[in-house]
Formats: sequence, structure tokens, C-alpha cells
Amino acid sequence: MNLIIQSYNIENSDLRALAKLSQADQIERITGQAFRLKNAHQHENIAQYCSDAELDYAFVNPDLHLSDFGLLAMDMDSTLLAIESIDEVADMHNIKPQVAAITLQTMRGEISFEESLTNRTALLKGLHQDALQKVYDERVKLSPGAEKLLKQAKTAGLKIMVISGGFTFFTNRIKEKLALDYAAANTLEIKQNMLTGKVVGKIIGKEGKAEVLKQVRDKLGLKREHVIAIGDGANDLGMMAEAGTSIAYHAKPIVQERANYSISYVGLDGVINLFR
Repeated sequence: MNLIIQSYNIENSDLRALAKLSQADQIERITGQAFRLKNAHQHENIAQYCSDAELDYAFVNPDLHLSDFGLLAMDMDSTLLAIESIDEVADMHNIKPQVAAITLQTMRGEISFEESLTNRTALLKGLHQDALQKVYDERVKLSPGAEKLLKQAKTAGLKIMVISGGFTFFTNRIKEKLALDYAAANTLEIKQNMLTGKVVGKIIGKEGKAEVLKQVRDKLGLKREHVIAIGDGANDLGMMAEAGTSIAYHAKPIVQERANYSISYVGLDGVINLFR
């Protein structure tokens, strides 16, 4: 296997130590923040070493190319975007701490996503819909490395979709802005220009995200192993389980434990370095 090491600050001494632990026979520079240790072997101390040194690591198939995949599915909030959109909307209603606390419980897997979204959306009742546009215009920003990842994925021929437990108001605009192929999210109920505090239709949570991914995967005629899914919270686990390659991005512990790979110290462009 190849051992990929990534960080914004990699010491040569760390690379030498990891090469020794893994019995790698060559250290190859990929970028200024990523290195490939070739012909590496698993060692029980590598995970702890990388954790202590704040390095991302991944053992990968040396023959796997990004172009071997056909679909890249991504969560939106705190993954593709560097914000939690519902928390920012709540800030417009002066209830961000209350909503953010529920969001955190959800991401940790302490309460169901459906219950969480219902409770958080209820707190938004009475907010004017213009607040949504204000959040999009003033606070939405992409995660570091997002544009580079999307560009590389498109060049490699992958279809790209965003699957969010958030709201279509944001996913639809993000889809158009970034020229993504698919988008799915929940729909806020709005009456007389005001949020009612309710979600229209069935909530897209953990199971919903998985179902959407399967539908698109089948539509494209792809097998599970041809899909990459990236997420950060417990409600992404169903979606990630439907992908042959799952990546936890700056994720909660429960997601890191179940993902194939975990990226915690670099940006989304770190995904590119996992493949040829």
C-alpha cells in the first residue's frame, strides 16, 4: 500500500519516522502539504504517531485513480461549506446558541436527525425569508480546498452531488453556483414571506441521504465501489455506507471510526491526494 501523509506543517523527521515504522522504501512529494510513502505496511503505532503530530494519514491502493470513480457525493454544512447554515439562519433570529446546541447533539449522534431538525426548525418560526438570502450573501463560504477538489473531480469525469440535511434554499443556489450535477435537501415551509417553523414533506436525514445517493447511483448505472462520499456528522453515515470509499472530513469521532479515510488537518483538496 501507499501511505499518504498530509498536514499544513510536515516535518522531515516525521516523514522519516513514519517511513521507518511502515517500512516504506520511498518518500515521494505530492504537494507542499502531502507526501506518499511507497510500499508501506501497517503498523500499530502509526495512528497514534500521526495523532500526536497532527498529521492526516491514509493507507491507499497505489493503483487507484480518481477517474476510477463516477460519483462524488458530499454533505453541505461543515463539509462542502465551512458553516452550519441553519445555525447562521438562527443567528438572524437571535437564537444561534439554542440551535447550535441541538446541532452539536445531532452531529455526535446523541439524538436523531429528524427530531433535531424538527426542533431546530420550530425555533425559526416567525423569521422573514429575507434572512435566508442574507445568510447566503454574507456568510456562506466554501471549505478550504473545495474548489480545487471540485475542479479535479470534474476533470476526472465524476458527477458531483450535494446531499444535505439542511435546506433547499441553500443547496439549490450552491448547485447552480458551483455547477454541480445533483442536489437534495429539506424544504422550509414559508407562508406570507415568513418561516412557519415547519419542514415540507419527509425529512432527509440519515436514511434519506442514503436513499438519495442510491437513487442517483442507480440512475448513473454505477456500482457502490464507484462512489466517493464525504461527510462530517452522524447523519452522513447512511450515505457514506452506500459508497465504496467514505471520507470523514473534520468529522465527529463516530464518523471517523466508520469511514475508510479521515481528513482532519488539511482541506478538501486533501481528498485528491488519496488517488493517482
